[in-house]
Amino acid sequence: MNVNNINFKNFKIKKKLNIAKKEFHSLISDYYKNKNNILNTLSKDYNNNFNSKTIKKLKTKSFFRVIGMGGSILGSEAIYSFLKKKIIKNFSFINNLQNNINLKKNKKTQVNIIISKSGNTLETICNSNILLKDNQKNIIISELQNNYLNKLAADLKSDIIEHKNYIGGRYSVLSEVGMIPAELMGLNVIKFKQFNYLIKNKIFVKELLANVQSIYLNVKKGKFLSFILNYDPLSEPFFKWYQQLVSESLGKKLNGVIPVISTMPKDNHSLMQYYLDGQPKGFYTFFFSHQENTIKINHKKILEPYKFLKGKKLNEIIYSQNIATQNVFNSKKIPFRSFEILSKDEKSLGTLFTFFILETILLGRLLKVNPFDQPAVELIKKETKKILLKKGTKNNFR
Repeated sequence: MNVNNINFKNFKIKKKLNIAKKEFHSLISDYYKNKNNILNTLSKDYNNNFNSKTIKKLKTKSFFRVIGMGGSILGSEAIYSFLKKKIIKNFSFINNLQNNINLKKNKKTQVNIIISKSGNTLETICNSNILLKDNQKNIIISELQNNYLNKLAADLKSDIIEHKNYIGGRYSVLSEVGMIPAELMGLNVIKFKQFNYLIKNKIFVKELLANVQSIYLNVKKGKFLSFILNYDPLSEPFFKWYQQLVSESLGKKLNGVIPVISTMPKDNHSLMQYYLDGQPKGFYTFFFSHQENTIKINHKKILEPYKFLKGKKLNEIIYSQNIATQNVFNSKKIPFRSFEILSKDEKSLGTLFTFFILETILLGRLLKVNPFDQPAVELIKKETKKILLKKGTKNNFR
């Protein structure tokens, strides 16, 4: 597949089946009948709910901080890292509770973007309380409900932008949640919206359905570990987004897929032995991105017998390792697919977001799980609050 600067090589399939085709047509039919759904956020038809004048004023700022958890922040962090060479603004992302936050480093922050669909995410509330200072501009993205963040917005006199209640956090990257930060990064948000083009692109649809079928059959054979062999460090936040999307959407009813992100080629010297000779419980995704003007090996200092490295660029060496590993996987008949990014831009990243969202929803349908809820996660939230409400809890900690 070569769509929007992405070369794609699918799993090798012995039988060509159409088990995903019916679900795909049903999904697209539902999209056309009911525009007010998650798929609409992937489309150019989706109307972002933010004041363009407000955003225009904020574009004059240079330092931004995004505060959120999970799907509320992973998408915008993926965008910033993946397209970093196109972005001149400075963004930081607070996506966990951490005792070692250096408050001094954040003095330059001019705009805080605080995101939580429910408006009551404990970690986001904690980080907001620690980090928000006077004389900073704040934007809060949340459901328009009686929740903590909306009360905070009123107290701070902050701008409030609606997080649509029908859009789950992990599916929100091309809604206001990801597109407001992208707009402030100076990116063209319309170019991310590739859905309308892609669902009519025969090559894209064919490869998408073949992918869904292959993963579904692997899962049914007990291969539920999805190993991501990532040869592009700037794409790691993208795969953190993918990891949540897949785990939270499909991990239900003793079913699902577990994505494991592997940093290549470093992991050739740690995990590769297991990948090649361990328990065959997984399938693999190779991910490589071409880059220009990468460092060259200084041939004057290269000794025998490594003269073959003379004048080679690092990206050329990494690409060779990527292809070599695929060749070995082929010889050992280990199931894998590969993505090769020819050029990074809004279109290519929008295509990847769309591909994996559609793939996940279709897998949910085939595995007969609801890809849009996360009931087990709520148990942890309730238990944490229960513990913190107990008298004397603080005495148990040092």
